[in-house]
Amino acid sequence: MTRRPSPRAVRLLASALGMGTLLTMAACMHDGDGGAGDTTERRQARPAAASPNTPAPIAKAATAPPALTDVQAQSALLTDADLGAPWTRTEGAALWRDALLKATTDNADCGRLLDAVYTEELLGEPAGARAVAGFDDYDEGGQLRYQVTAAHRADVDKGLAWLRTMPQKCARFTATGPRGNRQEVRVTEVGLPEAGEARQGLRLSTRGELDGAPATLTLDLAAVRVGDDAILVTNGGLAEPRTEYTVHALQVGAERLRQTRNESQAQPQTPVQGASPTPSQAPVQPQEQGQQPDWEQAQGDGQEDAQEPEAETDEGADQDVY
Repeated sequence: MTRRPSPRAVRLLASALGMGTLLTMAACMHDGDGGAGDTTERRQARPAAASPNTPAPIAKAATAPPALTDVQAQSALLTDADLGAPWTRTEGAALWRDALLKATTDNADCGRLLDAVYTEELLGEPAGARAVAGFDDYDEGGQLRYQVTAAHRADVDKGLAWLRTMPQKCARFTATGPRGNRQEVRVTEVGLPEAGEARQGLRLSTRGELDGAPATLTLDLAAVRVGDDAILVTNGGLAEPRTEYTVHALQVGAERLRQTRNESQAQPQTPVQGASPTPSQAPVQPQEQGQQPDWEQAQGDGQEDAQEPEAETDEGADQDVY
């Protein structure tokens, strides 16, 4: 005879089953709140952590323009036709160049300026191509030197910033000429037109001796940045220079340099002329299925023509030919 469980045992079993159900529901609720048992949807919503070995995205660098070439620099030079009368092509360096520009001073900045004017390197030594053209004004004894140089933009801007300090640092100073004579030098600022992207103009006047007689040399100095290139102009002589010539040279020259650059970059790369493809490189025309190759057709046609009777040939000869 089967023994029935006691009422107390039934109550304990029911209590245990109820407790298990509550624990299971709590675990499910815990998983839904983002605990250790996160669902797939919640894991996808979170941003994936970057792996320490994953390389960072590389920023796309801007393409720098190609460096100015010697041919481009020559093409960007001015001519006497651009300047007009009274300018003609120079026949050599002016006599006052060594006598009044080749001077020294104890002031480092002012000495650097004198050296830069004498060597025609207002912005420092050129970093690449360089082309120079000289013009003479025989009416007033002046000379204009026009130069196009390749440079780095940062170096040009740094040189222009240095030139801007010259009217304050070297407004007046004393220099010593090549023969030991004393020279009084003055530096002032000269306004320039809106040419290029950055510019600076100066006027340098030095009083010394030329062939044993007192002489004063006055020069307009101008430097302009056009893109990554530079234009330098020196205009003057023993008479006061006419700044309108300096302004005209800069305006025409900056536009010509920009056009030279644009034309060079716009030229397409053309293939080498006269080059013919080799038999292995010649394109092969696809043939339809069952089509006989051309050389086989030619060979077959020749054989058929050779086997045709002469009577048929004569008969064809009587037909009209158009």
